Amino acid sequence: MKLNQLSDNAGSRKSGMRLGRGIGSGKGKTAGRGHKGQKARSGVAINGFEGGQMPIYRRLPKRGFNNYFRKRLNAVNIGRLQTAIDAGKIDAAKTITLVELQAGGLVRGSLDGVRLLGVGEIKAKVNVEVYGASKTAIAAVEKAGGTVKILAVRKDMTEKRIRRAKGKKVLDDAASDGDAPKDSKADSPKDSKGDSK
Repeated sequence: MKLNQLSDNAGSRKSGMRLGRGIGSGKGKTAGRGHKGQKARSGVAINGFEGGQMPIYRRLPKRGFNNYFRKRLNAVNIGRLQTAIDAGKIDAAKTITLVELQAGGLVRGSLDGVRLLGVGEIKAKVNVEVYGASKTAIAAVEKAGGTVKILAVRKDMTEKRIRRAKGKKVLDDAASDGDAPKDSKADSPKDSKGDSK
């Protein structure tokens, strides 16, 4: 057997229809596109068009919203935590935080924190500091003699929120120093014509 003798199974690859190759083929001339019109041209993409009937994206109601301030947490199950402890990747004697979980390979990159979940079994006595935990996970860790401390979720400051916070700080500092911007109308000179009257 040589490389040039390799071939696929018979019938596993079917060649596509050859369009525009004469009327005898059944797909010549207009090649199945009909006469003129937008869809007879190339580069046409009428997404969501359903022939004139009400499309599905308008038939279905809107529901819910995207929370701008939502917190995204990395999920870590207690079973994976026990496996990492058994493998020596995490020291159970130390307090287990986000840094230890990243060093042990349980978390790749930090979102807004870590949430501990209760899938699996944990036998080691551990003290865990996370940003969220399920009731099952807390019960399993406490049953093994450990503790779970819930930390405040870190603020995910986007550029827009940072600018807003900086702008508020500038105004607060100016107000505390007594340099708050004054009303321009109060400082404007009076009309000379009004004074003459």
